[in-house]
Amino acid sequence: MEITKNSVIGDILDADNTTAQYFFEMGMHCLGCPSARSETLEEACAVHGVDVDELVEKLNAHMNG
Repeated sequence: MEITKNSVIGDILDADNTTAQYFFEMGMHCLGCPSARSETLEEACAVHGVDVDELVEKLNAHMNG
């Protein structure tokens, strides 16, 4: 799975639930919430003040490493 800033959080978690750690690290503890699962990485990072490019890089390294 190739992750981009437009990837939906729920899709990422469904593909690999061990990615939850990266969302917890950025302060996103509401992963079970339907609205959180439907956000894109870019939307979530904007709300939580996180660099989306850095998160995309981490998630891709995790998923494809």
